[in-house]
Parts: sequence; C-alpha cells; structure tokens
Amino acid sequence: MGMSAEDERAASPRDEEWPEAEKAEKLARGAALKWASGVFYRPEKLEGLGHYRRRETQRNSSIQSRLKSTVQSYLEGVSAGLEQLRSAAQEVQSVCQDLGAARWALLDSADHFQGLQQMRELMEEHVQLASVVQVLPQIFSVHEDFSHILQLLHGQHLLEAHVELMMVEQLRDDILSQLHLRGLSSAQATVLSFFSGLQDLNESLAKQLWDIVGSSLRLVREDPVLFVTAVRIIEREEKIDDTLLLEATFLPPGRPKGWRQKFYQVLQDTMTGARFHTPRMDAEGPGLAKHLAALQKDIVSELRVVKDLMVQCVPAHYNILSVCTATYHQALTSHLQEILREDLDKQGLFLLLEWALRVYHSPEMMGHPDLLPEVDVSALDPLMSSELVDQTERRYVMKVKASVFEWMQRTLDVEFKEWFKEEEPETDHQGFFQSALPAIVMQMLNENIQVASLITDSLQQKIYNMALEELEAFLGRLREALVQCGKEHQQDRAVPKYYISHLLAVLNNNLALRNSVSSLHPDSACREVPASLQAALDRMQKKAIQLLLEELLLDLQPLCLQLPSRKWLSGSQLVGSMCEVIDKYAKDFSRVRKPAFTLLLAESELLVANQYLRALLQRKMVCKSREERGQLCHRLLQDATQLRELFCSLGLDRSQQSLEAVFALRELICLKDPALLSLEVLGFITKYPDVSDEHISTLLDIRGDVSKEVRHVVLEMMAQHPQVLPEGYRPIFSTILVPVQELPFCLRKGKCA
Repeated sequence: MGMSAEDERAASPRDEEWPEAEKAEKLARGAALKWASGVFYRPEKLEGLGHYRRRETQRNSSIQSRLKSTVQSYLEGVSAGLEQLRSAAQEVQSVCQDLGAARWALLDSADHFQGLQQMRELMEEHVQLASVVQVLPQIFSVHEDFSHILQLLHGQHLLEAHVELMMVEQLRDDILSQLHLRGLSSAQATVLSFFSGLQDLNESLAKQLWDIVGSSLRLVREDPVLFVTAVRIIEREEKIDDTLLLEATFLPPGRPKGWRQKFYQVLQDTMTGARFHTPRMDAEGPGLAKHLAALQKDIVSELRVVKDLMVQCVPAHYNILSVCTATYHQALTSHLQEILREDLDKQGLFLLLEWALRVYHSPEMMGHPDLLPEVDVSALDPLMSSELVDQTERRYVMKVKASVFEWMQRTLDVEFKEWFKEEEPETDHQGFFQSALPAIVMQMLNENIQVASLITDSLQQKIYNMALEELEAFLGRLREALVQCGKEHQQDRAVPKYYISHLLAVLNNNLALRNSVSSLHPDSACREVPASLQAALDRMQKKAIQLLLEELLLDLQPLCLQLPSRKWLSGSQLVGSMCEVIDKYAKDFSRVRKPAFTLLLAESELLVANQYLRALLQRKMVCKSREERGQLCHRLLQDATQLRELFCSLGLDRSQQSLEAVFALRELICLKDPALLSLEVLGFITKYPDVSDEHISTLLDIRGDVSKEVRHVVLEMMAQHPQVLPEGYRPIFSTILVPVQELPFCLRKGKCA
C-alpha cells in the first residue's frame, strides 16, 4: 500500500507547489492505515479483502465524479466574470471620452459666464432698489408715526401705541439687519440717528407701564383693563426678545428689553416699599406692636387681592401668587433683622419672637383660610434662622434676667424693712409665721416661664434655667441680709423687736420655696431640683437655725455658768430654769412647719447637751470622796432625765437625742472599781468616736480616785483603738475644748511641788 520511488519523485514538485495537498494526502494515508489495521487484525478477516476493495473502488469513483462536476461549475463562473469585466472596461473608456468632451465644451463657454456675472450683480442691485422703493413711503412717514404714537401714549391708548411702535422698530431693525449683512457698519449710525425718537417713545411707554404695575394692587380691584393691557404689552416684547435671541444673527440696539423681569422688580419694590422702612421710633416699645399688627393686616389683605384678582390678569407661568408670597417673606426676613439691630426691651423681643414663630404661620396670617391652600410658606426658608432665634432668645433671657433681679432686689428690700417693724410677721390659717416673699418670688418666676412657653420650648427651658440661677443668687443675698440683721441684733437685742418671729418666718418661707421650686419645671414629669439650688436652700435654713440657736444660747449661758458647783450638786433648780427657757423657745419654734421644727428641736437638744457637757468638762469639779461621787452621779441622772423628758414631751424621740452622752458619761463616773475603767472607756469611745484623750483624762480627774497606773492603762488602750467617725455621725465632744493640764515644774534632786 506504500508509494513507489517513481511516484514520490513525480509528486515532489507538486508537493512543493501545493503543500496543503501534501498534508491532506498524508492525513488520508494515515487514516487508511488506521482503518485497515483495525479491520484486518485477524487472518480470517483477509477473506473479505476483495469485498472491501470493490466497495472502496466504487466510493472513489463517486467522489471523483462529484469533484469533476464541482470544478466544471467553478470554471463556468470564472468565465462569466471575465466577460463582465471586459464589458465594464469598455463602458469606463466610453465615459472618459464623454467627460473629456464636456471639459473642452466648458472651457469654450468661460467667456460667456463672465457676462452672466455682471447680469447677476445688476439683478441684485435692482432687487435692493426695489426694496428701498417699497419702504420709502414708510421711511418718509416715520416722524409722523412718532407724533401719532406720542398722542396715543398721552391718551393712554397703550395697545395701539405699542402696535405702531413695534412697526417702526421692525422697519428700523430690518434696515439695520440688511446693513449688517452687507458689512455697511458706517451707515448704521445714520439709521440710528434717523430713528432716535424711538428711544424716547420706548422710555415714555415703559414709564407708563411701570406706573401701572406699581399701582397694580389698586387697579386689579378698580380697573383691571389697564393692568391687563400692560401685561399684554410686556408679553409682546418678551416674545420679540425670545425670537431675536433664538435667531442670534443680528441683535438690534436696546434688545433684549427684559420687561418681564422689570415687571417683577417693580411689583416687588411696590410691595416692599414704605411699610418695610419704619422709622426707629416705631420699631421700639408699644409702637412695635402696632407696626407688626399693621404688617399682618396689610400683607394678608394684599395676598388675598393677588390670589382672587391679580392671578386672573396675568399668564399662569407668571406664578404671580408664589412670587408675591416669596417677596413678602424675604422682605419680612430682612425687616425683622433690621429691627433686631435696635436695642429692644424684653417686650419688643418677645413680640418679635411671637410674631415670627407663632403669628406668622397662624390662621391669622399666612395660614388664613382665604389664602389656603395656594399660599404655602412651608417650602420657604424660616422667617428667622435657628441661629437668629437662639440669639434673640438669649437677648430676651438677659432682659428678663435684669428685670427679675430688679424685682427680687426690691422684694428683698421690702422684706428687710419688714423685719425691723414694730409688729410680728403675718401668719397663715394654721398660725405659722410667714411673709409674702415666697409667693411674690415664685409668681414672678412662674409667670416668666409660662410666658416663654407661648414661644418655643427652648425659650421656656432657657427662662427656667435663668429662674433657678436667679433664685439661687437671691437666696444668697437673702442670707447676707439675714446675717446683717443678726449683727444689728447682737448690738442691741431689742432690735428688731420680733427678731425670733421673723427668723421663724424665714424658715417657713424657705420651706415654701423648697416645696414650690419643683413646680417651675416645664416638664411635669421631671421635678428634680438642681443640687446647687438645694445647697443654697440648705445654707439659708442652716443660717436661720444658727441665729435662733444663738438666741437660745444667750439665754442659757448664764445658767450654764453655774455648772458645776457645790450649790448645784446639793440640789438647786438650775436645770429646771434651763427647762423653762427651753420650753419658752420651743413654744416659739412651734410656729415653724415640719420638718424645720423637728430639725430645730434636734439642734436645740444638741446645743443643750453640748453646753451641759462643756460646763462639766471645762469647769471640772473633782470628787473628794465616794459619797460626793455618788452625789454627782445622782445629780447627773436627775438633770439628764429631766432634760430628756422635756424634749420627749416636745416631740423629739429619744433615739434622736444627744443627752444619752450624759448618761454614758455618768456611768464612767459611777463605776465603783477603777480597774474596770479601761473596758468602760472602750465602750464609751466606741459609741462616741469624737471623744479625745483630753476628754477622758478630764473625766478621770472628776472621779478623783484614778491612779496613775490606771490612767496610763486607759490612755494606752485608747491609743491602741483609734476611732473613725462613721458617716452621718453627729459630733458631740469634738466642739468641746478642755483646758490643758499644767505639768509640775521639777528641779534636779528636788521633790515635785
């Protein structure tokens, strides 16, 4: 099945010329070998070799016949194409010959074309002259037209005057356009000079139009025809402007006129005229309220005219109602800013805030039923910006603050004078002392807070914060006045005559303020009082109680000076006299409401206990015998019991009393075995951690039977058990100073004196 050497040599030139054929033949031979090896891989298959050879021979014959047919059809197509190319070449040659002949014919006719050019120029000149001849009657009548137009303007026949004016302008513009197209710029000045009267007529017409627009709000109610005429003329001019701008080939002098924009400007200037340029005297005090009321009335009235009448007189695209609304809005914004530059009082600032934030949007003005829904200012910027509102609110708060300070100071001056009057303070229906000060102060603050709530929540909060600050400052000044009154009373206890009663009234007033201050808060759900104000109220209460206790102390001191003494020890009525003084003051204290009364009673009891212990420790009495020590213990028991029962009867519970310290001290003195003192003292200092070594040493001295060794043990025990004051502990001994013991002076080799 391989090729012979002759075949290979014969095929090599062809293979070099057709490499694709060589490749295809190799592929075919490879496929045939592959097929043959697959079919004849067994010896018994060789019997069918003749059958396969005949089948392949028939197949090759069929393929060769089809190839011959295909090649024949391709050859016929190539022959037809060559014939068509030959025919096309002949036609192209014929066209070239015709074009050459036409070229020579055109060259022969060039001289004739020059003659036609001269005829064309003559024809154009004839056309121009014919056009000039046609417009000559109009040109000659221009000045007569000027006079007629002027007469029409004087007679307010504006539409007719404008029609003739447009015709004259059209004539001028056509002439100027022709000159512009032919580059004859030098002749344009002559034309403009000839038509110079147009400028004066235009100005005269425009003046009448703007006068009409300026009176438009009156004309649409009385004679809308004149206003409609002006709008029609403006729209004509606007269309001419648009046409010329669209063509953009030649723009005549004075164009575009922009009369529609001028219409808006004149209308806006008319609306924002004199009413928004108020003299200074009208922008302050009561005049401001009248001015704002007039603005409100006029703006609503004019917008109603625009909505009901003017809208029908102008094209819809004018949006005349929106333009007028925005004009008033912007003018009011600038006008309010101008007014705010003045130094307005608090009433003026309040009026502006209320008018801008409440009245302006209310049904009384821009939300008027006659203006809705067409008039809508919600889409416009706020009449006052948030920054300007905040700035104005702060100015208002400062003005109110100055007013509140002045009123509070006046109230304080009146209160101070009341303290020195020859009469007791007034009482309420329960007999408690009081004055009008809390009611005046709270009413003043509450009214300002409520007034601020009519504007904005932020203003109300600012006024509330200011009110608390001023109340705190007022309490400080009231305390200073109370101190001043106390100083004058120290110089002469007869002045003021009802000093104690007025101090009690101050306590009741302080309670009234404390109970009322939470009601000032704008939010009823939040009644918390600031800590600084609470502290100011506490300081005020503490000062009043201190002055009352000083009065009690002045009456108790002469009795306390007699403690301790042998006369007292033997059974005098000294403590009974103290009880009478305390009971007298307690009756006065009962004119104070709780809890101030309970606090006053507790402080009085602490004062009595402190003075009793102070007298006992500072003017110590040393017991000389066991009998005298027993007598001292009995006296301490009687005095402490009597005082304790007195305060219990006045309403002070035993657990709140400090007199228990006297009972505890008595136990130390009554202890029979001094050796047990260290244990007793340990319990004593545990209960009263503010007691010092000096206090215990003084108590040991009062006993008179304590040896140095026992004293050393007791003091050493105290050193080993230092005490810390617990939270909420009321000091008793820390305010009692005991005299320092004098140590004996010893000489060397001598005995101590």
